[in-house]
Amino acid sequence: MPGTLYLVATPIGNLADITVRALDVLRSADLIACEDTRHTRKLLDHYQISTKLVSYHEHNEEARALELAKKLEDGSNVAVVSDAGTPGICDPGFKVVTRAIEAGANIIALPGACAFVLAAVSSGLGMDAIYFGGFLPARSGERRRRLAEVADIPATLIFYETPHRIAASLKDCEAALGNRKAAVARELTKLHEETRRGTLAELAAYFEENVPKGEFVVVIERASEDKALPTSEPGHFAARVSELEAEGLDRRAAMRKAAKEFGLQRAEAYRLLQSQKDL
Repeated sequence: MPGTLYLVATPIGNLADITVRALDVLRSADLIACEDTRHTRKLLDHYQISTKLVSYHEHNEEARALELAKKLEDGSNVAVVSDAGTPGICDPGFKVVTRAIEAGANIIALPGACAFVLAAVSSGLGMDAIYFGGFLPARSGERRRRLAEVADIPATLIFYETPHRIAASLKDCEAALGNRKAAVARELTKLHEETRRGTLAELAAYFEENVPKGEFVVVIERASEDKALPTSEPGHFAARVSELEAEGLDRRAAMRKAAKEFGLQRAEAYRLLQSQKDL
């Protein structure tokens, strides 16, 4: 009978931020797969856990995932951790989960620390819908293109960023999204934890003047809702398409953009446009 793959969240700073259940799993597992064995050993030593460790990181992910799947097939229970936070969130984890599913293993994810969730709920911005985009591209042009792709998503936007790029990234966010409200959190759960709130322009200026340190999470308010016209009101979708055409888009591009704003599939958008065009 195949074993169980446990996805175990570990602290992102404060070692006390680990659940009793996570510690029980780490003690009882046959093997712990981790990004850096030295880093994870510090956590295990703190809690007097002696389970065997094996490295599992971006450079050996494919091969190690196959090895771990074989152990699961043979009945072993394997715990996967990242250096900090929830494995699989901008860290290795996806491939071993895929291989474990193929092997018929049971998959159990344990709740725990996740930096973007902590930053989101403390940002003061709307949480009814969020979009997590991981790390933004390193180059400004690519970063702005990525931001343009998500600019009209009706959700609070969340990204990870590095210290040496944070000021430039915030400038690109303002250029691509407008001067929206935002919050920048760093060193979450650590001694120098800080969350700064303001507009993107204000935050960019601050981090230009103040040398940033730590790991950053950027939380940005959603696009203005005055673009989001309710589909329940007759004629609104067709009216929006006409507005976009007046701005210079051709019919197909205007319908595609309006469909995105209204959350419609292409076929549904076409039918709605046909039904509303004579209203």
